[in-house]
Amino acid sequence: MIEWAPLGSGARPVPEPAAAPVVWAVAFGGALALVAVVNSVAGPGRTVLALTALSLLAAVLGLCARFTAAPGTALLCWLSLNGFAIPPAGTLTWAGRRDVFWLGCLLAAALAGTALARVVHARAAYRRLTAAPGHEAPEAGGC
Repeated sequence: MIEWAPLGSGARPVPEPAAAPVVWAVAFGGALALVAVVNSVAGPGRTVLALTALSLLAAVLGLCARFTAAPGTALLCWLSLNGFAIPPAGTLTWAGRRDVFWLGCLLAAALAGTALARVVHARAAYRRLTAAPGHEAPEAGGC
């Protein structure tokens, strides 16, 4: 005999983050595309605009990645920024403080996106568990 069960019953697991190589492939392709768009729309040499766009890309990619993927994501975005967003295009340079700052911004954005995703998923899992039948929600406040 077949027994019907509602699909929403039981605790649902937290979504599994994407594998690091997948995130890095999207970071590489997305960073190249974003730099190309910024260069064609605003012109070459607009490093602040390119850094902002790449930081947003790193943060969005961080939403679906593990913390261990953040350094690679930041590095791939920095390679596109350094190689194609500043003149001369196609030449990698190291300018000390500037490049450390850029790498720091990109790494912070990727880590912030990942941390935000973890907090949102943890809150959702907590709400699902406390809303389950037989569980009482913890009291707010109190000493």
